[in-house]
This record gives sequence, C-alpha cells and structure tokens, in this order.
Amino acid sequence: MKSTALGSVTRVIGRIPILDVEPAVEGGRRPARAVNGETFGVSATLFREGHGIVNAGVVLRDPDRSTSPIVFMTELAPGTDRWGADVTVTSEGLWRFHVEAWADPIASWHHDAAIKIAAGQDVELMLTEGALLFERAARRIPQPPGARRPAAARTALRALVTKLRDRGLAPRDRLTATEAPQIAAILLAWPLRDQVTRSSPLLVQVDRERALYGSWYEFFPRSEGVQVDPLGRRAPASGTLRTAAKRLDAIAGMGFDVVYLPPVHPIGTTFRKGRNNTLIRVEGDPGSPWAIGSADGGHDALHPDLGTMDDFDAFVARTRELGMEVALDLALQASPDHPWVTEHPQWFTARADGSIAYAENPPKKYQDIYPLNFDNDPEGIYAEILRIVRQWMDHGVRIFRVDNPHTKPLRFWERLLAEIRGTDPDVLFLAEAFTRPAMMHALAKIGFHQSYTYFTWRNRVGELTEYLRELSGDAAAYMRPNFFTNTPDILNEYLVYGGVPAFKIRAVLAAMLSPTWGIYSGYELCENVPLRPGSEEYMDSEKYQYRPRDWEAAARNGFGIADYITDLNRIRRAHPALHRLRNLRFHLVDQPELMCFSKRVDGAQRGGGSDTVLVVANLDPYRTREATVWLDMPALGVDREFIVTDELTGESYRWGRANYVRLDPATRPAHIFTVTPVP
Repeated sequence: MKSTALGSVTRVIGRIPILDVEPAVEGGRRPARAVNGETFGVSATLFREGHGIVNAGVVLRDPDRSTSPIVFMTELAPGTDRWGADVTVTSEGLWRFHVEAWADPIASWHHDAAIKIAAGQDVELMLTEGALLFERAARRIPQPPGARRPAAARTALRALVTKLRDRGLAPRDRLTATEAPQIAAILLAWPLRDQVTRSSPLLVQVDRERALYGSWYEFFPRSEGVQVDPLGRRAPASGTLRTAAKRLDAIAGMGFDVVYLPPVHPIGTTFRKGRNNTLIRVEGDPGSPWAIGSADGGHDALHPDLGTMDDFDAFVARTRELGMEVALDLALQASPDHPWVTEHPQWFTARADGSIAYAENPPKKYQDIYPLNFDNDPEGIYAEILRIVRQWMDHGVRIFRVDNPHTKPLRFWERLLAEIRGTDPDVLFLAEAFTRPAMMHALAKIGFHQSYTYFTWRNRVGELTEYLRELSGDAAAYMRPNFFTNTPDILNEYLVYGGVPAFKIRAVLAAMLSPTWGIYSGYELCENVPLRPGSEEYMDSEKYQYRPRDWEAAARNGFGIADYITDLNRIRRAHPALHRLRNLRFHLVDQPELMCFSKRVDGAQRGGGSDTVLVVANLDPYRTREATVWLDMPALGVDREFIVTDELTGESYRWGRANYVRLDPATRPAHIFTVTPVP
C-alpha cells in the first residue's frame, strides 16, 4: 500500500509554514463565533528556514465576500514564532479569514546592512542591494489614474533610491534615510512581499450583539397578580399575562434587556406535584410549568389561566415598547396528559410492564414528566418541534431558553438550529445544560448561542479566576456564558448564609465578569430560605406554587437590593468594555478573599475613545478585608498614575501600580472604577 503521509505534509506546508491558526473550532470544521462589532484575536505559528525575516497579516472577507485591508500581525512573544493580531467584524453573517505570511526582503536587508555598514563590511554592496529593493518596492505600488497618494509614495521611494546611490553622502546617513517615518508608512501600506503563503480559510459566524451581551430577568407570570385567600377558604386565582405585564415597567426600570418566561403552556394533572415537589397536592396547587400538556393542549397552546394568544401578543408588544425582548422556555418533554401521549405513543419509552417511563435524575423523580425518545420517530419529532418553534417565532419570540438540551441528541439540535439560522439568523438559543464540560462545549460548538455555566458554584477567588480564564480564553471562540446568580432550582449556600452582602457580591461578579448575566425573581428581595439545610431548592418553591410578592411594600420600605441591581445594569450599559468577554484580565491582590479584574476596549475597537473598567470585590460576605492591589498597567492602557472613579459612589482617587483598598461587605462590597489618564 502506497503511503501518502509525506505527500500530505508537503501539500499542507506552504513555502512559509503557517501552522495552528486560531480561532479554529474543531480544527476549522465548525465556524468560530463572534457578534457584530466584536474584536477578537487571530494567531498562528509561522517561520521560515534560515535567518530571513518574515512578516504576516490577517485578511477578512465579509458575508458579501468583500475583502478588508490586511491587518498586520506581530510576534506575541520574542522567539516563540507565535504571531497575532486583533480583527473586528462589522456585520452579521458568515465571515471568512486567512493568514498570509511572506518573506520581508527589505527588513532582512536592513537587519544585515545595519550590522555590516557599522562594521565597514561590503558597505557599497549593501547600499546598492538596498537601492534595488526599494526600486522594486516602488514598482509594486499600484498606479490608479489620478491617485495622489500612490504617486507620492513612488516618488518618495525613488528619491530614497537616489540617496542610497549617492556616494557623496556618508554611508550611515544613507542607511538612516531608509528609517524615516515616511518610508515606514509607505512600506506598511504597500509592503514588498516575497514567497507569499496563505493559510486555508477559516469561518466566523457573526451574530447580533444580544447573543453575547444582555441582562436577563426570569419570572413566573402566574405569580404576578395572583389572588390568594389569606384564610385559605378558596383556591388561589392565577395571575395572567395581563397582570404580569404590569411588572414589566419595574423590570425595565432595573435595566434588564431580556424577560425570560418559564413554560406558559397547559399543565398536566396526572401525578401533578404539590408544594415543595411532594406527591400530595391540594386544590389550587398549579403544578410545575415544566409538566407540559393537558386536555387544553400542548407546546403550541397557552395555559388558559394565563389568558389568550392575544394576551401573549400584547405582553410581547409591551416588552418591546420598553426596550426588552421575551425569551421563552423550550422544554421538550410532556406530562402524562399531553396530546402527544395518545397521538404519538411511540415518541416515549415504554417500560417492561407497559407503562411509560417518567423522568428521573436519581434521587430526584419527576413522575409528572415523560421524556421524549428521539430514537423511535426522529423525523416525526423533528417536524413537530420545528413547527412549534416557528409558531412562537411568529408570535414575536426571538430568544429560546432550552431546558436540559444535554438530554437530547446533539444531531437533533445541530439540525434544528441550522435550519432556524438559515431563515431567521436573529433567533437565539440558550442552552440550560448544567452537565459535564464535554457536553456543554459540544452544545456551543453545534450552534447554541449562549450557555449556562458553573458560575453558581464558583464562589472563591481562585476557582472563579481559573474558570473565567477558561471561559474568556480559547472557549470564547465558540461558547458564550450566561451568568445567572440563581434559578428556581438553584439557591447556592453562599446566598443562604451570606445575607444581603452575599447577594450584592454575586450580582457584581455576574454583571461585571460576564457580558450576559441574569437573576431569577426574588433575588432583588434577597430570598434565601432553603427547603432544608444543605438543599439548593427554595422553601415554597415557585415551581410548584404561586409566589406573590409585595413589590410596592419592598420599595416603600427600602427593602432589598433593587437599586443596587439598577446601578449595575446602568454601569453595564454605559461601558462598552463590559459588553465583551475576551478582554477580561485579572490583577494581583495580596489578600485571598479579594478579587481584582478589568475589561478594556481601545478607541480603535469602538470608533472613539477607549473605555476601561476596573473592579475590586470582597468575596467574604462576613468581614471587612484590606489589601494591596498590584495592577497590570498595560492591561489598563496606562503607563503612569491615573484617576479611578467609583461608578457606585462617584468618589475619585489617584492610583498607580500598587494601591490600598478596604472593603466592608455590609456597606461597600466592591469598587467598580472607570479609569482616566491624568492630564
């Protein structure tokens, strides 16, 4: 059998080797991810034989196949042969990029000439060779009719050639003339390139900005406006979408961008769960919204207690009027009463006794939910789910929060998300997958726009720093985190025991570390009573009962942290640096309970002045902590003393490389600074 190993190498390696180009998801088989206006790094390993100098650049092609000017790369660390450059995508759609490398004969000549002329070796020969190179560079400059800049550049290079050949001038002066800023600018615009080599093109899928940046608020419409008899003589009367819409003004007032609704469909009655997930229910218990389906319909229907589809349309319209979007839960499962159970029994798993298997996650049991079996009729299930998604899209939903996508086949999601993207690229999907890393990463790679993360369980400085370096590093090429502080299922013990300071600290971390963050309703009231000690479930969980909250009384009495959350979202909106993930940098603190990080975008990235946000947070909710913060000055875009202004208090300080901080979690758990150079 003939070996093709050597042949394959020679086909891959160009005249100048360009290796390991990044970002490349699964070796380039899938597109990397970005959003409109985002800047990201492109890097590659490149080199050549011998001692000749190489240069390189990145070429972008937009969805219309228009090519942008080359963006020059620089060596990221001396001697590593790893080169990089930042590029910016400016429209939505599928972009392409490749790396070009070339031998730089002028740079190689200049390196050798500087050594030889100083040593008096081959002086006139070196200057003659330089003149020939600059003559060739002048000929390479294009000659469009009437264009003044190329003509001036050619004239300048020819004048330099004349000077290089003028033996009446000192050799050192002739060499120095090649270093003039005007000459450097010309070579930057029209470099002389030999042995040009291009890498294979790679893809970048560019989405709308909401795929990366936004603030989410989750709430149950049935709890807003619910009528409860305090004496328990009659069953509660559910809130509706009309009553829930009254809550939207307050949510918008806190600065949220996305209103996330749990399932709004009819709820089954068979094995309906009672309060706190018990098997015993009483009259008026509404059941879990995730137990979808009843005689009133399935995933394409609205729970009659919530109103009509006209009410849903009005809710979506009001959300948009307030500058927000609706995200709807997409939970692919059914209650025993769902129409699918009788119409498509093959869509479920039959047990040996003839019963249908209900959902289990031992020791948890969900007797009120039947999982779908995607192996029995994959085409039928696919067609039905596609129909349902498109129906809710027709009613104004452009974001779906997908429940437990990791329990469904990846090939199903890959197909569905690709088909929706093909017709409606603005529709976004969030993967609620608290599962193993490989599955979470795979879901992101196949098309999910955002991902839940392990943030809820990362509460110490070291583990947060390590995790965020992962998320903002290589993983950022395909995975966009959504940092929810809590969910109806997750009440972390940090919040249970840390009190109000803990709620503020976690909000600061979620809102400042991640471009997208979210809270579940009640967080602003610091609700933190667990079902039992050590449990992450809420006592009187809203998943299984109505949870009326007296928002007006809380505001009137100044209870809760709604104002603090409002400030965080105000700061996020005001600072473009916080709209990005890959720009996260950490700074050294000599106290293990304090964390310091920054985000920065420079003027070139945003078409104006730079924006830098610096955060110092005390992660200990019980004690005041003092420390010295040691700053990475280049990461902040400064090289000397500067002014920091706390966006929460308005106070300003003059800071430098080393700075003292003191943070009392009861009064000030964090500084959120903007950075301004000293005039």
